[in-house]
Amino acid sequence: MGTHRRPRQRAKGGGRARTAATITLAGAATATGLGGTAVQAAPQPTAAQVRAKVDKLYQEAEVATEKYNGAKEKADAAEQRLEDLRDEAARKEDRLNSAREALGSVAAAQYRSGGLDPALQLALSSDPDRYLDGAAFAERAGSRQRAEVGRVRKELRDIEQLRGAARIELTSLKSRRAELKRHRETVTGKLAEARRLLSRLTAEERAGVGTGTGQRASRASASGPREGLSASAQAPNSRAAAAVAYAYQKLGSPYVWGATGPNAFDCSGLTQAAYRAAGVSLPRTTYAQIDAGRRVSRSELLPGDLVFFYSGISHVGIYVGNGRMIHAPNPSAPVRVAPVDEMPFAGATRVV
Repeated sequence: MGTHRRPRQRAKGGGRARTAATITLAGAATATGLGGTAVQAAPQPTAAQVRAKVDKLYQEAEVATEKYNGAKEKADAAEQRLEDLRDEAARKEDRLNSAREALGSVAAAQYRSGGLDPALQLALSSDPDRYLDGAAFAERAGSRQRAEVGRVRKELRDIEQLRGAARIELTSLKSRRAELKRHRETVTGKLAEARRLLSRLTAEERAGVGTGTGQRASRASASGPREGLSASAQAPNSRAAAAVAYAYQKLGSPYVWGATGPNAFDCSGLTQAAYRAAGVSLPRTTYAQIDAGRRVSRSELLPGDLVFFYSGISHVGIYVGNGRMIHAPNPSAPVRVAPVDEMPFAGATRVV
């Protein structure tokens, strides 16, 4: 019987598999070839773009700085209230201890006397008249003792109330400190990013950062003592004149966020220090300082007026006349004279 061999069959899909593999390899090669153009590095930003980004970061950092300043002001106040409560509680505890000692002395004296029945003491007394006088004194002493017990109870209640208030204040202080930490991290993060971007620029390219109209601001900074005297003379009152004079003295001082002088400032720290030197206490933050006097329009500005910028009232300067102000711009520039119109104007206040 003959052997019939079955014809050898191709593996199913073999041709298709080889074709697919070929296409895959070809596609990979094509993808590799195109990779040079498809995965190109993003174009480097221009110097102008970097400056614009840094200016924006500085503005955002200043917003966070004013929030930090406000939180710090509240934290400092909470800390002072807590300290006052603790001092008051300590004073009341001293008075409580004195009252307890007095009560203890009375109780010891009664114990030593044996607490005999008054009628029996009168019967046994060799001098009834003297005894009756003593009994009247004892009655008065009892009244004083009851009053002393009442004072002790009141001191105890007062101390407990003070301790409760102190616990509430401590909780508030912890919350304020957590808020401080958040704002501090925001500020430092923004400033670190700004420094990283600035490191890409040359010194000449960095010159225009933080001014908005850098050339005009730089020229306007060349102000001498005579100009300062002239601006002070035009101020509406002696306090404003003293604040303007102080601001001129601080030209060239470095910007340091959170600083209020005497050698470094942030924007609201400079205005606060200037008016402090004039004997006027201003709030710490821009959004509180704008309400520290009478609002005036831009056309009414006089030297010493506080001028505010941006919709969030996040920047402030001291107006010195001729459309200019002295302000602490940001970490890229020291305290300087600059045009009022270099930033979006938000309002002005005359400190009264």
